[in-house]
Amino acid sequence: MAATDIWTWPESATGARHTDVDLTGYKVVANDGEIGSVDFASYEVGSSHIVVDTGSWIFGRKSMIPARAVRVVDHDARTVQIDLTKDQIKNAPEYDDSGYDDYRSSADPYYRGLGGGW
Repeated sequence: MAATDIWTWPESATGARHTDVDLTGYKVVANDGEIGSVDFASYEVGSSHIVVDTGSWIFGRKSMIPARAVRVVDHDARTVQIDLTKDQIKNAPEYDDSGYDDYRSSADPYYRGLGGGW
């Protein structure tokens, strides 16, 4: 998969239903455990992502995760599984919703540098 695709939903994770389901409130699970819940999901072509409210895990912080890092969306269990570890999320640039373009300019190289195979 091309690195330029990290801000695009993988078909394997969402199937045909992804754009008609609000993921807000779904539990988010990293490779090594639960990290919080979906605060927002974007399906915008070329900039798709989820914003995760990490709650008490990283107090008062939100993280933006590129859509390509999502492995599975289980609508029945209301769970989103991502192909990142807790440390990778903790070390990512802190999400600031006041400037999406500025945030993405710092997050993009970080996530691409992880080389997660997605």
